[in-house]
Amino acid sequence: MNKKQLIQLGIPADCVAVAIECVQFAAQSKTSSDKPKRVLPKVAETPELYLNDPHFAKLAEAIVNYRRQAEQPEVAVEYRQWGSDIDTGAIEQIQDACRLPISVAAALMPDAHIGYGLPIGGVLACNDALIPYAVGVDIACRMKMTITDIDVDLVIENHPQRCGFLDAALQKGTLFGTGKSYANPFEHAVMDEDWNITAVTRTNKDRAWAQLGTSGSGNHFVEWGEIELFTSDLGIDAGRYVALLSHSGSRGTGAAVCQRYSDIARNMAPHRIRDDKRLRHLAWLPFGSQEGQEYWQAMNLMGKYASANHQIIHQQVTRLAGASTLASVENHHNFAWLEELNGEQVFVHRKGATPAGLGDLGVIPGSMADSAYIVCGKGNLDSINSASHGAGRRMSRQAAMNQFKWSEWRNHLAHKNVRLLAGGLDEVPGAYKNIHEVMAAQADLVEVLGEFFPRIVMMCGDGSRAED
Repeated sequence: MNKKQLIQLGIPADCVAVAIECVQFAAQSKTSSDKPKRVLPKVAETPELYLNDPHFAKLAEAIVNYRRQAEQPEVAVEYRQWGSDIDTGAIEQIQDACRLPISVAAALMPDAHIGYGLPIGGVLACNDALIPYAVGVDIACRMKMTITDIDVDLVIENHPQRCGFLDAALQKGTLFGTGKSYANPFEHAVMDEDWNITAVTRTNKDRAWAQLGTSGSGNHFVEWGEIELFTSDLGIDAGRYVALLSHSGSRGTGAAVCQRYSDIARNMAPHRIRDDKRLRHLAWLPFGSQEGQEYWQAMNLMGKYASANHQIIHQQVTRLAGASTLASVENHHNFAWLEELNGEQVFVHRKGATPAGLGDLGVIPGSMADSAYIVCGKGNLDSINSASHGAGRRMSRQAAMNQFKWSEWRNHLAHKNVRLLAGGLDEVPGAYKNIHEVMAAQADLVEVLGEFFPRIVMMCGDGSRAED
């Protein structure tokens, strides 16, 4: 009997696998061939009568448990929201996530906007489960800032000729674009990690190696700017410096890991999750399952890889610029962490959200012409120790392409003393929320240690979709 036939006999879709097992066992027990077809509708109708049946007890128990769970009232966990400029779709997505039986706490950051499954800017703590799409497609998408010894007056003046060597360092120090890779890959210890932990990491190892040190597309960038440090918390004096800031993640291999384990999670999901368009991207992997363990290992490998990716980008760009490093700050914002919350161990998914536990350092960017901030977390448990990962989009990429023209933004960039070497129209400042309002909305989540002003910005420039 196949799945369709069993469902026609009244077996719930979530119990089909058990039904097939019972039918096979009955056949091996030399039960008459017509008995399953006669008995299964009765088991489906009154499973309580078959809990001691030698052949169908397991199916009866599965149907009883399925119905008991379905009859339980749905209880949604509460969530906290920071900021008010959040689209309805993102709010509905966090509310859907709160209805999952594995959810224990949630929060919505002020940069939140609609995504797949969990909204970007969403934080979700889960019990014994991992949700690939709550981590995101670009696993371990990451910020890194390096503060250098370059004369700050150079970027304040930002003259194209005097800053030509800084332009060249950005243009030659990394590659932008979907699928971009190096013919002669960089050496890094991350490639000596165990890439055989899953089939998807094993088959993508060469691809990952070739893309090490590349920056992707969409909202990924590498830029020079002026940083004003308000404190000496980073081990250098307060004051103004030239800094290098980058945003990218685990490239094509991270996307492949997400796709593979999202598909597995949906196939493993309860029927009501799998067939619900609003919930299917929230399908999860039990942590104790083989698939959950594989995803956890692959995700953590992608975290190491994304960190290595930024390390090489910064090494190359600063070397080409002849700069030395004075201090650095970096953090993931598409990841799941095993953390303690209210005395329990939970998996905290931060999809487009920055870790902001007490003392955690991070970088929160604005747009190509707006400030970025070095922050220190305040450890607010209401936000599950989280903050925004940026300003957040206020419109889709296509809407930005339809609404804006470069002629109106060139003057804006010049007024902000920003030189854009390459970038898409879908990334202009008007496509983003006001970063100053976003930071004001989360003053109880992070302390600002420094403000970064973009000056020389390098992006993909092809208007393609971001990988996170």
